[in-house]
Amino acid sequence: MNETAPLPTAPGDRIEGYLARVERALERWLPGSETPPSRLHEAMRYSVLGGGKRIRPLLVYAAGEALGTEVALLDAPAVAIELMHAFSLVHDDLPAMDNDDLRRGRPTTHRAFDEATAILAADALQPLAFQVLSSDPALLPFPDAQVALVRLLAEACGSEGITGGQAIDLASEGRQLDAAELEHMYRLKTGRLLRASIMAPACCPPRPATEIRHALERFSDRLGLAFQIRDDILDIEGETAVIGKQQGADIARDKATYPAMFGLEQARGRLAELLSEAMEELERFGERGEFLRSLTRMVVERRH
Repeated sequence: MNETAPLPTAPGDRIEGYLARVERALERWLPGSETPPSRLHEAMRYSVLGGGKRIRPLLVYAAGEALGTEVALLDAPAVAIELMHAFSLVHDDLPAMDNDDLRRGRPTTHRAFDEATAILAADALQPLAFQVLSSDPALLPFPDAQVALVRLLAEACGSEGITGGQAIDLASEGRQLDAAELEHMYRLKTGRLLRASIMAPACCPPRPATEIRHALERFSDRLGLAFQIRDDILDIEGETAVIGKQQGADIARDKATYPAMFGLEQARGRLAELLSEAMEELERFGERGEFLRSLTRMVVERRH
């Protein structure tokens, strides 16, 4: 998909077009595996380019459509957020964290390489994300947007974002949490990066009005919680071959999850409630929000 071609009308075609776009951009920004230090670069590429649903980049493009943002401005945040997501997955999978052997249907980075290389690969992906935001040619004429995007992503990955959420997650194993504590953890560990995906286009010109930003904030909050509750349900009902990671891993580690705390029926009820509230926030975007609405349903109702 190029910048001047008309957007496909079918959601499936739109997804394929945006997926191809972000894959090309990721390929451009990641160092080649033949470039020294080659093993490190190979591990970085393995961690990022090894499949995945690319939900976060898709949300960047879908929110951009809803706001009328030029698609060329969305490539850098889409790439940066996916790099940050890959960083978090590599670290989460490490023996000192969740000790997972399978990710996206193949060995985790520390299993495919070694633990030290996995740590270094993740450590290199994080600054690369900020390099993309500060160096992408399409964003260079808009320094205010660059600063806003850097701040948005930094907030999403710090101690009040995915890193803090992972710390709470580790500390909560074997503990009983109430709904407020559990949803706070979800907002940090999962919600902050999804929020960054949805709010990134709002950092770019033309910037939306305050009430539109607030609607996107509320939408992102509901979607982030719904996304994680769906993950919890899939850990129980999904199949390893379909979800791409070990089914039942959360139960085996006695993790605090919505179904474990409150049961599957209540988890499904909360999921439906969050989806309804999220879709209500998108009504104001009219036809321009149709792809974002379709993508929201796909995310919340996904089978893997």
